[in-house]
Amino acid sequence: MGTETVRTEAADEAAGRRREQRGWYFYDWACSVYSTSVLTVFLGPYLTSVAEEAADADGFVHPLGIPVRAGSFFAYSVSLSVVVAVLVMPLVGAAADRTGRKKPLLAAAAYTGAAATTAMFLLDGDRYLLGGLLLVVANAAQSVAMMLYNSYLPQIAAPEERDAVSSRGWAFGYASGSLMLVVNLGLYLGHDSFGVSEGMAVRICLASAGLWWGGFALVPLLRLRDRGPAAGRAAGQGTTSGFRQLAATLRDMRRHPLTLAFLLAYLVYNDGIQTVITQASVYGSEELGLSQATLIGAVLLVQVLAVAGALTMGRLARIYGAKRTILGSLVAWTVTLAAGYFLPAGAPVWFFVLAAGIGLVLGGSQALSRSLFSHLVPPGKEAEYFSAYEMSDRGMSWLGPLLFGLTYQLTGSYRDAIISLVAFFVIGFILLARVPVRRAISDAGNRVPPTI
Repeated sequence: MGTETVRTEAADEAAGRRREQRGWYFYDWACSVYSTSVLTVFLGPYLTSVAEEAADADGFVHPLGIPVRAGSFFAYSVSLSVVVAVLVMPLVGAAADRTGRKKPLLAAAAYTGAAATTAMFLLDGDRYLLGGLLLVVANAAQSVAMMLYNSYLPQIAAPEERDAVSSRGWAFGYASGSLMLVVNLGLYLGHDSFGVSEGMAVRICLASAGLWWGGFALVPLLRLRDRGPAAGRAAGQGTTSGFRQLAATLRDMRRHPLTLAFLLAYLVYNDGIQTVITQASVYGSEELGLSQATLIGAVLLVQVLAVAGALTMGRLARIYGAKRTILGSLVAWTVTLAAGYFLPAGAPVWFFVLAAGIGLVLGGSQALSRSLFSHLVPPGKEAEYFSAYEMSDRGMSWLGPLLFGLTYQLTGSYRDAIISLVAFFVIGFILLARVPVRRAISDAGNRVPPTI
């Protein structure tokens, strides 16, 4: 009788966990359209054109009286959004762990971002300040929401499940981004046949991403559940400033030096990944002389193949462990960049081959990094530690673009600039290889899975 009851409870718990996991996947499905269609493809060129419409005769706009080149306004807005996110994430993460109420905070962040993205439909004429404000709000909200979303992973998946669960989440996100990018590109490229202007087509694409984000965010919000604060964490403790909370989190992480060692390795190789994502189109257009249509097609190919790559690397991790699979992906990144150095100009086929290589390792590298880090987080501090992880992901990816830009400035060659990024993958490989992940998991107070 007792044994049967235990089995029934275990089966019910596993079923509930699977239900939460299926809901969790849908947040990636909801928000990835923002990253793909808004940030990667449409908003940068469109907001720049709106700023140029508002610029003076010398090409400057003057937000708050500060002279800014119209062509730099989008980049500065993205940078400001990162600063806002870095200030807010530690506060929200600590509050989520202290109260155990992640879901209301996730809902607030998700719908703030979705509303700001939907409001981008209003960006016509010379409303560049409105565009900058909406971008800062949407991007910062997405960072906060992703931190909370990631922090659910150790709570909804057993240690041996996390690589597969994380990989499926990334696959859902890339599938969603691919689907909506196809729809948006159809509207954008055929706007005349739909009876709308090019600018109106872009505004519809931007707003549709916000509506998609808000609509599908309902699924995880209905299925995920709050678990209450961890033992020993008082729900009534007061809040502090973002910087103080970040300092407190980092002080606590010093008690887990192996977790910090992994975070440093991730910071380095992820900087390389993010730089390849943002600079590949520059390399394709400026060095290889490829058209905008070719570059957009390559972005779509990366999105589609990243689905297969994430799922495949999730399966490999079950056999070889997440650490070994990530190390293998860093070797693949290095080989891909080396091949990119030798790509002939004016040959889109070979650029698509390069995009295919990036797509196959992109999703898996990110998914397995997330699941591996989840093993290294002390119980009850998931959101707080994932705020540091998210800042490593979004707030620290500036060294790669700086190295890329400096290399081009010194050599005048985009080929030299792209090959310089190999350093991030080599150094990241060395740093990650030196992390004893089994001991790191045990030191964090977590159960070590059979394969890691």
